[in-house]
Amino acid sequence: MARTRPDGDALVLHDPITVIIADDHRSFGEALQIALDKERDLSVVGVVDRGDDAVRVTIHDQPDVVLMDLRMPDLDGLEATRRLRDEGSHSAVIILTGEADDVSLARAIQVGARGFLHKTAPMIDVVEAVRRASRGEPLHRPAEVNRAIKTMRARSKHDVELERRVERLTPREIEILQAMAEGLAPEQIVERLGMSRHTLRTHTQNILTKLGVHSKTDAVVAAIRFGKATPPGVAVTGRDALEAARPGGLERVV
Repeated sequence: MARTRPDGDALVLHDPITVIIADDHRSFGEALQIALDKERDLSVVGVVDRGDDAVRVTIHDQPDVVLMDLRMPDLDGLEATRRLRDEGSHSAVIILTGEADDVSLARAIQVGARGFLHKTAPMIDVVEAVRRASRGEPLHRPAEVNRAIKTMRARSKHDVELERRVERLTPREIEILQAMAEGLAPEQIVERLGMSRHTLRTHTQNILTKLGVHSKTDAVVAAIRFGKATPPGVAVTGRDALEAARPGGLERVV
C-alpha cells in the first residue's frame, strides 16, 4: 500500500497487523477490540467466544496474531492453539489468562504460543505484545521460559507421584472421599457408610497420610482430579477441580 506526499515523494504505509480475539466473555473481547482498533497499525478482524470458532476463523482468515483466552467452555485456549499448530497455521498466538504463573507460561510455549499475557495487563503492554508477536519476536526472556519449563517439569513429577498415591486408596477410602465431594456432613457420611464417627476419623487421617496432603480439601481435589470422586452433576479435572471440590459442608467433614 503506498500513498503520495504533496511534494510527490512516495509515502509507504504497511498493511495493518490483523488480529483475532477469542474470549468467552464477549464483552471483554469487544472492549479489547475497541482498544486495539485505536492503534493505527492494528486491525481486529474478528471476535469469537468459542475455542472451536477461534480455530475455524483463524485457519480461514490467517490473521497475524490471535489473542486466545485460556479458558473457554468447549475448547480451551491451549488445545485450540495446539490444533492451529497441527493445522500448519502461521498466526502468532498469545494466550490471555488470569493465571500468570510459570506453569501457564510453560504450557503456552509447549503448545506453540508466543507466550501469555495476564488479563489485567496495561493496554500498552498488550499492544506491544501484539506487535512483537507479529514480527516473530519472543514475548518472554529465555531465562523466564527456562525457569517456567523447570517448574512445569517439577509439577508434572509431583502430579505423577500424587496420582500413584491416589491409586493406592482403598475402595472404602474412595467412598469417603466421594461423600466429602458431595458435601455430606460427618453424621451423613457415617450413616451412609455404616461406620462410627471414630472409624470415619481414622479413615480420614489415613487418607491424608497416604496422599501426603494436609487438608481434606486437598484430598478431595486429588480424588476428583484423578477420577476417583465427582461432585454431584460436575465432571471436571485440573485447576477447575479446586472450586468444584468445595460444595457446602466440605470443611465440616472430620
